[in-house]
Amino acid sequence: MTTNFDKLIKTIVKPLVEYPDDVTIQHNETDRFYEYHLQTNPKDVGRIIGKKGHIAQTIRTIVYSVRVNGNKRVRLIIEDGQK
Repeated sequence: MTTNFDKLIKTIVKPLVEYPDDVTIQHNETDRFYEYHLQTNPKDVGRIIGKKGHIAQTIRTIVYSVRVNGNKRVRLIIEDGQK
């Protein structure tokens, strides 16, 4: 399942960014979620988030619409380098 979500996220994100080779995804599993942490080149973060977060929300809507077996849900976290 992990590779399918990786492939889906990269298929959506790579055409949007200037540095597609810098797109990476790290995984984390909690009791409630399968978490996917998306990292891009710092110059591309704005392209992924979009004005008022519209692009990020659209990406999440697509990813969240994929069915997952079991009770866990998928969560996409866009790493923007800020904590």
